[in-house]
Amino acid sequence: MTLFPSLPKTAHLADVFKAFPDQVRPLLAYHDALLRGDSPLSVAERELIAAFVSGLNACSFCFGAHKVYAEAFGVEEGVLDALVADIDAAPVDDRLKPLLRYVAKLKDLPPKLTADDAKAVYDAGWSEQALYDAIQVAGLFHLMNRIIEGTGVTFDYAANPPSAADMEERKTRSYSDFGKTIGIE
Repeated sequence: MTLFPSLPKTAHLADVFKAFPDQVRPLLAYHDALLRGDSPLSVAERELIAAFVSGLNACSFCFGAHKVYAEAFGVEEGVLDALVADIDAAPVDDRLKPLLRYVAKLKDLPPKLTADDAKAVYDAGWSEQALYDAIQVAGLFHLMNRIIEGTGVTFDYAANPPSAADMEERKTRSYSDFGKTIGIE
């Protein structure tokens, strides 16, 4: 789908970033700080939240990309598809489910969040910092999903699965490194 005539017919996020580079560096730095910096949530959990939110938003590009990252960091294959279908039935640690319900509610019903929603997260053993980090990941991916969908990015990760070497490389590559590979210093 071509929404921006200057982009290729099957545009990738790299094409968008190269075409509109001005705000990309700080955006990628925020990705690095949030998804790779210190947090009570593991990198796998943060990537799982990124993919989960993207799946709820039906953003196939971000769902596919961050599903790959989540799996590279140890999330079992199939877990994210199961989460998007039904949090309660998904094969994830029960401790994660209140956190995932909270970020799912942010998608459509943020004014309806209650003290009980937060209490469920705390009762599962998460700190305020963990909840805040999850909220930030969800917020970032609501933004990224709109950028992807609004510009017509169509790269299909399911049709273009990464190699085993690429999966390993993802464990060490920062988001800013991605920017550098496409010429955004």
